[in-house]
This record gives sequence, structure tokens and C-alpha cells, in this order.
Amino acid sequence: MRSRWQTWVAQLKHDTYALYLASRDPRVPWPAKIIVLLVVAYLLSPIDLIPDFIPVLGYLDDIVLVPLGIALAIRCIPADIWADCRERAADHVASDLAVVVIAAVWGGVLALLAAIILRLLGDGAAFSSAPAIQPDR
Repeated sequence: MRSRWQTWVAQLKHDTYALYLASRDPRVPWPAKIIVLLVVAYLLSPIDLIPDFIPVLGYLDDIVLVPLGIALAIRCIPADIWADCRERAADHVASDLAVVVIAAVWGGVLALLAAIILRLLGDGAAFSSAPAIQPDR
């Protein structure tokens, strides 16, 4: 059950980006664009049908209404255009993964260089700005 949930969430993320691409596509009919706009506005709005601070029920409206709005918007988009948008979204997600991997490698290299420099400088005494305390004799 958990893997089905994770698959559904991953698909929802992918479809959300594909909807963004579809909303900017001139071939998509305006009713679908309006539905996408309303779903995004509801998702980002601080005003909900059920306030989020109410335990469990606060997020229930987001969990139900947002996916239903997304499904409605997808049904309003012609199938060939939707397939094209999903394909472009998949390509974009793959390129984002490459960017994350490259950034992680550079981050690791920078962290390694910082560790080497700190080790060469000692225990950090070179960075101390306070004068050393001399014992009284």
C-alpha cells in the first residue's frame, strides 16, 4: 500500500508540472487554463474551506479538492496536448536531477577543501580574535 501511495504522489508531482506547462501552451482551451488557475489559487490561498490548524480535517480539503481539480483540468485538455506536456515534464525532471547531482558533487568538493584548509590551519586558533589569557605570576 505504501508503494502505491508513493507512486501516486510522484505521479501527482509530475502531473502538476505538466499542468503548469499545459497552462502556458496556446493549444490548450481556456476553460482548462481557468481550472488550473483556480486549483493553484486555492492551493496557495490562506483561506480554506476548513482551516489548516484544525487537526486532520484541516488538510483533508487540500487532500481531496486539489487532486480533484487537477483531474478535472487534465480531462479538459485534449489527449495529444496532454501527452506532449507530460513528455516535456519528464524531460525537465530528468534535467533537474542532473543539476542536483552536479550541485551535490561540487558541494562535496567544497566541503572537502574546507576540511583540508581547516586541518592545515590547526584547531582554528588562527581565527580567534580574542587575546590569549596569560596567567598571573
